[in-house]
Amino acid sequence: MSLKLTILGCHSATPRVNAHPTAQYLEINNRHFLIDCGEGTQRQMRKYKVGFSKINHIFISHLHGDHFFGLIGLIATFGILNREKELHIYGPKGIKEVTVLQLKLSKSWTKYPIRFHELESKESELIFEDDKVSVRTIPLDHRVYTNGFLFTEKAQPRKLNIDAIRQYNEIDICDYQNLKSGKDYRLENGEILPNEALTFPPPPAKSYAFCSDTTYKPDIVPIIKDVDLLYHEATFLKDREHLCEKTKHSTAEQAARIAAQANANKLIVGHYSSRYNDITAFKKEAQEVFECVELAEAGKQYSLNSYPIEVLN
Repeated sequence: MSLKLTILGCHSATPRVNAHPTAQYLEINNRHFLIDCGEGTQRQMRKYKVGFSKINHIFISHLHGDHFFGLIGLIATFGILNREKELHIYGPKGIKEVTVLQLKLSKSWTKYPIRFHELESKESELIFEDDKVSVRTIPLDHRVYTNGFLFTEKAQPRKLNIDAIRQYNEIDICDYQNLKSGKDYRLENGEILPNEALTFPPPPAKSYAFCSDTTYKPDIVPIIKDVDLLYHEATFLKDREHLCEKTKHSTAEQAARIAAQANANKLIVGHYSSRYNDITAFKKEAQEVFECVELAEAGKQYSLNSYPIEVLN
């Protein structure tokens, strides 16, 4: 599958029996990322069969406990599992200090290397890129320095139109890579065959935006424009909108407004306040503004290999 998101936790504040703080596992174009790491994340990873050894990059949105208190435990478990590969941690300035202090005082230094990538910019910036995926920050407005993250597939090669290619005996297998990369083909008689006549367009590159704790911030819309799947916090309903400015959070309606303005394909809301016993009200409120809404719930998975986005459970 090209993109699969697993919700490990999606509630705010303190962990409870059936309410786990924020953590998500994202598989995109054969890359595996952990996004935030609240208390109990590794327990949730085991429960939902997330492969520990596949995670080489962890993205922490901000230094509030419900988003990173599970990190030091996960780092220690990696050591117990005899990890050797580098672990890259992306997060606000201070993430290295708080992590290294815990390792130092507990005399629990890891045998594997940890590379910290500390973030300070209030502008969107590219923080990770390889041949398959890029990751940009989404600057948010919370009580402490906070980023969301935009994960985007790199464009895939064009698909060969084998039936069309077979009409020309001089096109050999060794020419296929050039065709996949979009090059035209010159026949021996000098005629130019346009690439579009020999290949099909690749599937559109897929994208996922994670918008953690924030007030309503419409200036993020250009960063996430036309995103396939958007997670946006919705701590409150409209009945407690007066708390948003004080706590620097959003309502379900405000999350939906961001999704509508960004022309997102689907919105997932989460980070529910413990003040609410029935989370279905969050979906109802959001759908008054934006139709394609899902409720984040621990264990729920979303697959995007083709449209529409599939909810696996």
